[in-house]
Amino acid sequence: MNRRPLVLKPSIAVSGFLQMKTAEGLSPNTLVSYKHLLSVWVSHTPDIPVDRLKVQHLREFFAWLRTDYKPRRFSRSERPLAAKSIRNAWIALSAFFTWACVEFKFDDPMQGIPPPKFEDAPIEPFTKEQVELLLKSIEFCNIARTERRKKFTMRRMTARRDRAMILFLLDTGLRASEFCSLTIGDVDQKTGRVVVKHGTLGGAKGGKGRVVFIGKSTRSALWRYLIERTDNDDANAPLFTSRMGCAMTKTALRLMLVDLGKKAGVEKCHPHRFRHTFAITYLRSSGDLFTLQALLGHSSLEMVQHYARIAEIDIAQVHRRASPADNWHL
Repeated sequence: MNRRPLVLKPSIAVSGFLQMKTAEGLSPNTLVSYKHLLSVWVSHTPDIPVDRLKVQHLREFFAWLRTDYKPRRFSRSERPLAAKSIRNAWIALSAFFTWACVEFKFDDPMQGIPPPKFEDAPIEPFTKEQVELLLKSIEFCNIARTERRKKFTMRRMTARRDRAMILFLLDTGLRASEFCSLTIGDVDQKTGRVVVKHGTLGGAKGGKGRVVFIGKSTRSALWRYLIERTDNDDANAPLFTSRMGCAMTKTALRLMLVDLGKKAGVEKCHPHRFRHTFAITYLRSSGDLFTLQALLGHSSLEMVQHYARIAEIDIAQVHRRASPADNWHL
């Protein structure tokens, strides 16, 4: 049987790659990242068969990412792409070409592209004063000024929800995806026990669920918010909702926090900063590394040790307190 030569254009190849990764069970977040980054590459790369792409084509693409690419942002900022985002593009392309070269038997041009270097942004937890400013900012709208009446302020409709959200993020250190996936039934308001479900349903990174806890202040704020919800007895209802009654999304959560940060005069107000704040405060309050690892859902101690260095915790001292061999006098 005669076969015509395979002409595999980048857009078609990327579609096959994403189907394969979906079948492998990659997390939705990873798939979304791959799809976006590879679509940026496809839109810029020459429309020639994948097996004819050379190292020079890829070098030109990464140079373009650094100098001329204008990412679309909600903030409409024109700052260049971050070094970590360029590294993520390199990871996506490496995964794509690793698959394509094995599947269609050609040399990998990514072998000539070293991984871009980047430095992690410094971790800056919120201070107590900053959190207090955020909580204060949620109570009232900005001052309204008119020509015919005195200036006035109105209470924000979402004040109780926003207070519960801020305290919940601060108390649990949940990722945004995990936070937005919670339902009312996931929280025991009497004990403060919160179940982060396994798999994509719970939004957990790597699909690993776990149990975390909230304290009395957060439970009180959550109860006050939920008591006004008509669906507060529905275990499957979203724990936090938008003004339209839909489940809170990661984008809506981030934009809400950014707006509150601007109103309160607190810079870099985003969901992951609450996670950093929880971790560092937990260690500074005599929490141990291994329990923190479980609460944060990390698969290794590497990131937890990073928090420990910031919190100025002596890891060796923590281990001495936790060592069964020493404590049991074996």
